[in-house]
Amino acid sequence: MQAIFRVCVLVLAIAQTSVAFADGIRVASKTFVESYLLGEMVTQLLSARGVEAEHQQGLGGTLVTFTALGTGEIDVYPDYTGTLAQAVLGQPELTGAALIEALNARGLRIAVNLGFSNSYALAIPETLAQELSISTISDLARHPDLRGVFSHEFLRRNDGWSSLRRYYGLQQQAAGIEHALAYDALASGSADLTEAYTTDGELVERGLVVLEDDRGFFPEYAAVLLVREDLSESAVRHLQELSGVLDAQRMRSLNHRVSILGETPAAVAQSALAELGLVAMEEGAAESRLARVLGTTMTHLKLTLIAFVLACVVAIPLALVLARFERISRGLIYLAGLIQTIPSLALLALLIPLVGLGQIPAIIALFLYSLLPLIRNTLAGLFSVDPLLIEVADGMGLTHRQRLRLIEVPLAMPMILAGMKTAVVVSIGTATLAAFVGAGGLGEPIIAGLNLNNTTLILEGAIPAACLAMAAELLFESIERRLIPAHLQPGLRD
Repeated sequence: MQAIFRVCVLVLAIAQTSVAFADGIRVASKTFVESYLLGEMVTQLLSARGVEAEHQQGLGGTLVTFTALGTGEIDVYPDYTGTLAQAVLGQPELTGAALIEALNARGLRIAVNLGFSNSYALAIPETLAQELSISTISDLARHPDLRGVFSHEFLRRNDGWSSLRRYYGLQQQAAGIEHALAYDALASGSADLTEAYTTDGELVERGLVVLEDDRGFFPEYAAVLLVREDLSESAVRHLQELSGVLDAQRMRSLNHRVSILGETPAAVAQSALAELGLVAMEEGAAESRLARVLGTTMTHLKLTLIAFVLACVVAIPLALVLARFERISRGLIYLAGLIQTIPSLALLALLIPLVGLGQIPAIIALFLYSLLPLIRNTLAGLFSVDPLLIEVADGMGLTHRQRLRLIEVPLAMPMILAGMKTAVVVSIGTATLAAFVGAGGLGEPIIAGLNLNNTTLILEGAIPAACLAMAAELLFESIERRLIPAHLQPGLRD
């Protein structure tokens, strides 16, 4: 018990070091190029002014980031007035002072108007538009067979596809897709229509045309920085240096550099701030790829190990205790199996209101997913022990604890280690989703790569994750050779 207690204290101490960033300003961005860029500009400006700032890149969609701001998990993020009025507050009529008042009532405020508007629009390939004589959204009503693909958020927003479809009387069917992949779907001919942003840097390069919103469905989407009301006035003054400095053309150019030319959001943000005279351009300031990979890998490993150790400390002793009660132990397996059926993203979303964002919900989710293989394999190993050996042990006068230590656990060890190996490999893979709740790890470059259409970034997360899984396999094979007698090792029995 003392050993278990020490392990728990050590793991919790490590976890505490992962979640503390109370003194700095936490900047977040949503999961698309422009939001990444604006988040980087805010973070770099604050850092240049001597304010400690952390950027939680691609934290999530609108509701995730807005909720995180309201609960104090973050301090500032870029958004758009039309999105706040329609998708968040559900009151599309709110503009100007009325919108500001509604946000103030929630403890939030618009600190900065960045100077440009980035409205939603519908885009189709230029060749298709010419062929079908389509120039406005109303023209789509004549072509109900066109195939639409839209981001999952746009499909469900109050100012998204469902409302737009009713407003214009459209009959097209639509499927959900990551926005970064929608343009590829149009280019391959597997779709005809998607949503776009008017400052999108890819529209011209992709040969797409924006359809005129001839009946005025979309509201104005002025880009703003939304902050908590309790954010320090000095920080707000620094943020206000960005007031009105960006126009639509400049923003489109910055987006183009990331999405088409392949520059990183951090590098483009730095050069943009330098061009605006807000920071000095520093050569070589960008983080090296190796340092970035090492950082995300260590975070990923930390998340996995904390959850795995906690799961082992809970699941294996629990299975050892309940193995004597077959009905209860099988119920425990069913319960762990039920948890395993909950989709990872759904579980993370359910944990956000309870424990907030960051590494804690990620660790809890990984802990829960590790329980099933550990419990199931431990019980299976114990149940597979020859009953005759149990009878002999009882006949020798061994206590239950002695029987476990000397006979049952050693014989069950191959199954227990197999369960541990399965749990850690599954955790390594599942931990890539931790980036959706701001926990970092190798999922961060994967998600960023998907949103930026950057294969290099995707591989930056996928390859180290695969290497970690292979290393875990080799490590447990080595442990098996050391702990398990040769005649009990899989593949080595006579």
